[in-house]
Parts: sequence; C-alpha cells; structure tokens
Amino acid sequence: MSRKYKIRDQEKLYFVTFTIVEWIDLFTRRIYRDILLDSLRYCQQNKGLDLCAYCIMSSHAHFIIGRNGEQPLEGIIRDVKKFTSVKIIEEIQINPQESRKDLLLWHFGKAGRFNPNNKSFQVWQQHSHPVELNTNDKLSRCLHYIHHNPVEAGIVLSPEEYLYSSASNYAGLTDTLMEVILVE
Repeated sequence: MSRKYKIRDQEKLYFVTFTIVEWIDLFTRRIYRDILLDSLRYCQQNKGLDLCAYCIMSSHAHFIIGRNGEQPLEGIIRDVKKFTSVKIIEEIQINPQESRKDLLLWHFGKAGRFNPNNKSFQVWQQHSHPVELNTNDKLSRCLHYIHHNPVEAGIVLSPEEYLYSSASNYAGLTDTLMEVILVE
C-alpha cells in the first residue's frame, strides 16, 4: 500500500472517499443513503467524528473529516464502513421492493469471498485514500470538489440544490440533512 494514503496526524482534517465495490450504483435508493447518514450522525454524537463536508453520489461518497475525541480517525472510518455494510446487506436481504437483490448480493458476495478481511460480503472498497488537508488551498479545493461533484455529474445546476451534500450548509440554507462544522 502506498505511504501517500495514510492518516499521519490525528489532529488534522482529511479528505476521504468511500467507494462501493465495483463502483455499483447502490445509493440510488434513499434507504441506503439514510443508513450512511445515520451512521455518520451516530459517530458525530458518540465517537468524536468531526464532519466538515460530505456528498453522497450513486456509487461513492466524499467527506472532509476530523476527530475531537480519543478514537483514532482510522477507527471511526472502519466503524462507519463496517456498520453500514452490515445494515445495507440486511436491508437488501429483507426489502421486497429491491429489484436488484440477487445482483447486489452476488456482487457483494463475490467481493467478500476474495477478501480475507471479510466473512461473507464486502460492500465498500477497502481503502479510503485519506488526503491530509494541511493547507488552506488543499482544503478549499477539496471542499469545492466535493460540493461540485453533483454539478459535474449533471444531476443539479448548482451545488446547494443537491440534497445529499453539505453544500446547502455552506450556502446558509436552513433545510439540511446533517450538521457539519463549517470550514474554509
């Protein structure tokens, strides 16, 4: 593994990306996005997660995160991925409305069988490629990248129109899904 992508300073902010295995468009369903958001809220309240920015796209999610407690940032990331993986698989298995059930379970099962770190299913790619945001320029560029992801994808015309993003927080709108710590 490259030494470039490691969390070295627990007191810094990091840009991280969580990607679904095989870039599967999992987050086209609200229930799966809500599982991720609920996990992030739990970690904010109980594990010392500082969430500064986020954007959930169909196959991946970008974050700017830090920590304010004793738990290492790697541990928080691990916990979010582990919890959401279990909950997402459970939801796929029990949801009679999930038309892609067999396909999703097959892909996640195949990924899990080829990864010795898993018992049965793997939802997330293993690495989050943390990039330390040690300058104002890096922070500003990552914040812009995160919030403009849905614009570049042609989903919305302006960042604050995208519901599953912190762009509305930064635009000062009152209707937001998550509390974030504003930076920049």
